[in-house]
This record gives sequence, structure tokens and C-alpha cells, in this order.
Amino acid sequence: MIFSYKELKNQGLDNYKINKKLENKELYKIEIGLYSDTEKYNQLEYVVKKYPNSIFTSESAFFYLGLTDYIPSKYFLATKHNAKKIENDKIEQIFMANHFFETGKTEMNYNNVNINIYNKERMLIELVRNKNSIAFDYYKEIISNYREIADEIDMSLLAEYLEKFTNGKNIFEIIHREVF
Repeated sequence: MIFSYKELKNQGLDNYKINKKLENKELYKIEIGLYSDTEKYNQLEYVVKKYPNSIFTSESAFFYLGLTDYIPSKYFLATKHNAKKIENDKIEQIFMANHFFETGKTEMNYNNVNINIYNKERMLIELVRNKNSIAFDYYKEIISNYREIADEIDMSLLAEYLEKFTNGKNIFEIIHREVF
């Protein structure tokens, strides 16, 4: 498990006790402010701890939600448009407008790691919004998987989300035509 410095302090560990655990190999320092109780740690858990104000989106979300079997080569994280740039080769940062950043945010457990992720309804909107920048075969695979779960899509939630997008009506027409 990965712990932040603050979490260790809340557990009653001061700097001396943290350093003692590091010496005894009961704790391993990943980087400033992040520690693990095992030498090898879960990369997904690291990303979640390192960037707690981000939300999994795009290829990562499609994979974690089971809409594709394509394993992304990077972690795709949405952040508010005014967030600090993430300097990490393994992360693709997508800046979102603040007014709809939280729209569709949910939490799920993936391989024993709790992650912030956009729900299926929000990701369907993102899929259609970004249709022209997605490989055709990849788009078709995900749309096909949405068709299989069409009865699970919450239409009232989808309509509520679409109201926040300037071209929501056009997005809805495409979704209706391609999924339902």
C-alpha cells in the first residue's frame, strides 16, 4: 500500500519513526512525500496517490470500464484547465473546463485500487465529442460495446450531462443514431 507523508503523520508516525521504518525496510520511499509498505508497488495506486485531484478518462476510462480490451500505454488523466502541468512520461493529461470537470465523476475499485473515473454516460459523451481524433477501429469497437450495454445507460443522467455542453444536442443525435 502507498501512503502519503500526511497519512503517515496521521497514523502517529513522526520523522524519527518514519526514518526507523525506512532503515528496517518496513517502509520504502518512492519519492518526496510518498512511501510504500512494499519494495515493489502498484503503479496505478501510485498514480492515484500522486494525482488525487485528477479523474481517469479517455483510453484509461474505456479500459477500466470494460468497453475495450486495448490496454493503454499511458494513464489518461483529466484535470481542471488551470491545474499544474503533469510532468510524467507515463501520463497523458487532458485539461477540462472547470464547469464540467466533475460531471460524471465516480469512484470505482479496479484491481484493489480505488480510482476516480468518469462514468459510462460521461465517457459516451467524451467518445462522441472526440470522435475525429480517435482511430476509426477503436471508436467502432467502443461504440459496439456501448450498444451491448445500451439498456444500462441512464438516459436522464446523459441528458443532464449534455446540457452542460455547448453542442449537447448534436452529441445526443449522434449517440442516439449510433448506440440506440
